[in-house]
Amino acid sequence: MVFRLTSVWMRAFGLAAGALIAAAAPAVHAQSVDEIVNRSNLASYYQGQSGRARVTMTITDAQGRERVRAFTILRRDTPTSDALVGGAYRGEQKYYVYFHRPADVRKMALLVWKHIRRDDDRWLYLPALDLVKRIAASDKRTSFAGSDFFYEDVSGRSIDLDTHELIDTTDAYYVVRNRPTAPGEVEFSYYDMYIHQGTFLPVQTEYYDRRGRKYRIARVLKVERIQGFNTVVEASMQDLTTGSTTVLRYADVTYDIGVPDGMFTERYLRRAPTQYLR
Repeated sequence: MVFRLTSVWMRAFGLAAGALIAAAAPAVHAQSVDEIVNRSNLASYYQGQSGRARVTMTITDAQGRERVRAFTILRRDTPTSDALVGGAYRGEQKYYVYFHRPADVRKMALLVWKHIRRDDDRWLYLPALDLVKRIAASDKRTSFAGSDFFYEDVSGRSIDLDTHELIDTTDAYYVVRNRPTAPGEVEFSYYDMYIHQGTFLPVQTEYYDRRGRKYRIARVLKVERIQGFNTVVEASMQDLTTGSTTVLRYADVTYDIGVPDGMFTERYLRRAPTQYLR
């Protein structure tokens, strides 16, 4: 099953659009904003216990010039004692991103250890220098590989870093406003998420700066049902300040691949685990 989200109705969130997604999953009304946010986090980042996808990333600047990057992303969940929060599993995770092309980023690799109660750990391997660089927590909201996505977007922002307010409920969506608990650590003042009631996927996220101006929009463009999970297979990030847009297209998505925990270490940044990247 496939459903597409066009830019026209993504902006309008009209009834026809709601009906299209509702065909994929019926609306399920949550009881509180905490339940909504937990279920959205679960649907977005915790499908299966592990996963793999081939990703094509197209960066288009304001002049229409394109740059294309291709990489594989691997994920493994690490259950913890506090994994069940608000009825939703959201334990610690590990991510491994390996770049295949173009030549200037080939063999570059990113390793993320996503934590629940503290800052994530991130390492980047730069093959041209044969250097493993630790990415500081203060750099998590900087560009990922020259795109409009940030490092924090790769593995997701912890829901504990924000307060959440349900500001609207439409026929198809919950609209949740999120404000940072430490506003001095981020560039936004708040962001609004339009969460589909049936799938709990956030189909559009709008970021506002400290002057209340919208400057960044994340959109889900296409969703497929894979191994029983509603899976985002095409998404975009638009920078309204620069006019740049990045589109991610996911292929060969597979869940529960049994990738070992020992692979998510600095050792495999320099020596790629080719058996899991094919």
